[in-house]
Amino acid sequence: MNVATKEQAAERAESARGSKLSALIYDPAFWIGERAGMAERRRSIVSQAMGSTLEIGAGTGLNFDYYPADLDGLVLTEPEPNMADRLRKRVASSGRDVEIVRAPGELLPFDDGSFDTVVGTLVLCTVEDPAASIAEIHRVLKPGGNYMLIEHVRSESERLARWQDRMNKPWGVLADGCNCNRNTASLIEAGGFDISAVEDDRWRMVPPLVKPLIYGRAVKLA
Repeated sequence: MNVATKEQAAERAESARGSKLSALIYDPAFWIGERAGMAERRRSIVSQAMGSTLEIGAGTGLNFDYYPADLDGLVLTEPEPNMADRLRKRVASSGRDVEIVRAPGELLPFDDGSFDTVVGTLVLCTVEDPAASIAEIHRVLKPGGNYMLIEHVRSESERLARWQDRMNKPWGVLADGCNCNRNTASLIEAGGFDISAVEDDRWRMVPPLVKPLIYGRAVKLA
């Protein structure tokens, strides 16, 4: 299998949904949800990264401050150009040696088995093809590597799940292509990961459509 170049990944990233306004209001829009527990979840997940680490869909860099200082390397990918600009500014002010790459989750321009850890938080809801993105995460991880994740998912409540289905399209228009009804845990498990350390949770102070969460560590199976 030929690995995409960074130029090819950047070209594919041009189709990412977003705008200058979305990037500008992203952090303020998340402020209440972050204060209501998401920031602590980010810290608990991201602080476990080790070795050579890749974050997919890094957005404006809300995870950045939680990465350990002793990583062997840190690469952040973000396809949407306005988000990537804000990410670069945040990283530049830190003084850390970090590589930022324009790439979608479905086309990661890295060799097989390049990373010990992949981090993804609130990413698989917005990618065009979550199964392809999970396959790419699996590919670039070393055997036994860790995929540290937080994702909002389809509810186990039949009533809420029906509302997620009904509202998925209008929610996506409002939230730059976010899908509120994806059964992400099943997709990750089907993609070759042990998800026994992935837990269910609830996101407080956000719309009910995106309250159900999974978070934790998925391990790449051989």
